[in-house]
Amino acid sequence: MNSLYTPIRKLPLYRASQIISLSRLHSATKVLYQSNTPSAEAKPEKIVIPRRIERGPTDILNALSSTVGSDPTAAHYKYHDDPFLFPLTNVNKRMYAMAQEAGRKAAAWIRQENAKLFQHKEADPPVAAFVPTMIYTEESQVEETDLRKLIENVDVQDAILVYKLLKKNNIEVSEELRQSLMELLCFFNHEETLEEEYIEERWFQQGVTEKNRQRRTWKDLNLAEQIFHDIEEKKPEHYAALIRGMAKYYQIEKVWALYQETIEKQILLDTTTFNSILQIVSFLKEKYDERWSAVCDLLTTMKTQGLKPNVGTLNVILHTISTIRGHNHPRNYALKTLAEFKKLGIEPSLASWYYMLLIFCRERGPTSHILHDIMNEIENKEFQIQDPKDTFFFVTAMDVCQNHLHDKDLAKRVDKLLHFKDNYDLIGDSYKESIYYRHYFSVLCSSEPLEVFMETYNLLVPNVYIPEPSVMEGILRSIEMNGAVEQLPLIWSHMIQFDHIGKEGLLNLVLQTILANPQSQEQELGEKFTAIGWDMFVRVQELAASDRRSQQTGLSGAMLGNILLVCCRGKDLEKAQALFEKLSKEQNSIVGDPAAESLRAFVQLCIDEKKPSLAIGCLQYCSENGYPECAEFGSHIYKSLTLSEVHVDKIRRFAGVEAVNPKEVSTQESM
Repeated sequence: MNSLYTPIRKLPLYRASQIISLSRLHSATKVLYQSNTPSAEAKPEKIVIPRRIERGPTDILNALSSTVGSDPTAAHYKYHDDPFLFPLTNVNKRMYAMAQEAGRKAAAWIRQENAKLFQHKEADPPVAAFVPTMIYTEESQVEETDLRKLIENVDVQDAILVYKLLKKNNIEVSEELRQSLMELLCFFNHEETLEEEYIEERWFQQGVTEKNRQRRTWKDLNLAEQIFHDIEEKKPEHYAALIRGMAKYYQIEKVWALYQETIEKQILLDTTTFNSILQIVSFLKEKYDERWSAVCDLLTTMKTQGLKPNVGTLNVILHTISTIRGHNHPRNYALKTLAEFKKLGIEPSLASWYYMLLIFCRERGPTSHILHDIMNEIENKEFQIQDPKDTFFFVTAMDVCQNHLHDKDLAKRVDKLLHFKDNYDLIGDSYKESIYYRHYFSVLCSSEPLEVFMETYNLLVPNVYIPEPSVMEGILRSIEMNGAVEQLPLIWSHMIQFDHIGKEGLLNLVLQTILANPQSQEQELGEKFTAIGWDMFVRVQELAASDRRSQQTGLSGAMLGNILLVCCRGKDLEKAQALFEKLSKEQNSIVGDPAAESLRAFVQLCIDEKKPSLAIGCLQYCSENGYPECAEFGSHIYKSLTLSEVHVDKIRRFAGVEAVNPKEVSTQESM
């Protein structure tokens, strides 16, 4: 048989590899020949270039971040990655973040004040944020392009100065640029705004500034009004800019006057301007029926002018309805409004649902379960910010779960929606975030088993949320009710970290929880609780000593007595003796008296430890402070210890003769 047909497995290894190589070469040659041979059936291959996908500057970072996920047990990236430097109080969180941002502000100020020293190029092409800004003075030579650039960079004060210089030098400013300047001034009310790069300052201050917004802050007779009055042929955009700015800063009378002027002159406004007018209806009309009538009239005018409402229109109408008192009328108005906008194909935003909660879930109104319906509508959806009030939904919804419905399952649904995709961006600011978790913890603590609640607690505390004293009180009461005293060491350590030592109510609740549980008398737990009580005593003393304004010793007599009882149950005579000496030596400056049970426990501990002098000292304290249990204590000491004549005489003096029964008295001093 020809060797070429010999099976490969019977050939030597090198012969088999040669045959395989020849076979591959023959196949490749055949394919190449066929590809070069013209064929009627062969079609040229078409190369399809995919369309370019626009990518943002952070898309790659977002993609990488989505593969990792978030770790709530880790501190925020803004803080130093060191357990000893993590802030553990709300005050420190704010201080650390603002200090870091203040450093960036200081660097920017140094760069701006010493611009001549920074001539090197940090980047090529240059980054505008790294370059010192232009300084304008009354002597500066400016052009229209300077004003345009300042408006684009949102430099309000410099834009005002440059515009005045242009007018002074008789340089003509185009109508388009004047309109842009007027819109800038109306939007910011002639005040500088916080730069976008200062995220932390916005995060920690936004909730504070929102409290004072419901008042007139518009600056009358300003440059925006001057520009408006200087325009001879006023167009709709001129009226729109001024009306929006005045409505935003609650110059109510002038807004309504300008609106009436547009009606008389038949000037057509846009939908956003009508939304601004609708926003101030509750300030224009005092009576509730007049407010609703004004809303209907404005909507009719919009329809007459051929304008289509949007989600902003829906929100301002619901806002006006939320200011109407009563229960039936506001609810009917709100439901009719939602139905009408649904026919128009306008989807509500989170702000819309926020107003619905305000309307239906009022403090003294009947219970409403509308939040269940809202969650059925918006669950598992991602939201984008469409209205400034969108950030109020989650905190209000959790408030309804806790105070209106007391529903833990609904609270978990709201929390799940908050953490769905990027919805956490709509939590608002640090103030709203803190209130949100306060309500969340309160509803879970009061309705869930303690073991399940502690899982959430350990997950979110302290890096995401630091419980306020009211929340900590609810946690301690839950521990007391469930008898879970084994959780107290952890809670006490957190109370120290969160600066709750100065809250006397919390300290008393800790002691009450320890003393109310029979497990506190066990040896292992007794030692831990003794350490907690003594630590409490030492820290409160240090706190009182550091506060020079305080004239008290820091601890009341009742609290000292409870700590004494804890130490007595833990069989720690040394600490108990130190506490009793504190009571006896400073009894004139201590407010209140310890309970008789605490003194009884101290007497018993002295008897167990064979310390008659300490026991009689406690008897003397009881006698001086008028405790009716003196005879009982004296009799117990007399019967339980071998006493000298001196001790017996003291018992007779402090407890009465009836406390001492006739018996043989030893003359030896007991240990």
